[in-house]
Amino acid sequence: MANQQTPSLYESDFFAWTHQQAKLLHQNQWHQLDLPNLIEEIASLGKQQHQELRNRLSVLVGHLLKWEYQSAQQSRSWLATIRVQRREVLRLLRDNPSLQPYLKEALQEAYENSRDLASG
Repeated sequence: MANQQTPSLYESDFFAWTHQQAKLLHQNQWHQLDLPNLIEEIASLGKQQHQELRNRLSVLVGHLLKWEYQSAQQSRSWLATIRVQRREVLRLLRDNPSLQPYLKEALQEAYENSRDLASG
């Protein structure tokens, strides 16, 4: 019979694992931390901010393209989306100033998605 390992808390209940790790950090229980998974999750948080910027830019530029090239169909809803996405991009950059150098690259990456949004 093969030896099956019990899944770790990280694998079986991520939410509980995050609370456990926060508690251990708060209590300075450094030796009990799940360092490999904790490192992976912290790195993932940074990647999520990059993705958030790309996603918001995709929606913003997609609606700007629609506004420009489908002027007969312009709506208040499109304008509202443009305003909201502009504010959210600015807020994201304000809250994460280290994303600023990534803006040009994110915009280039988002443009392809934007064209698809605008053509649909």
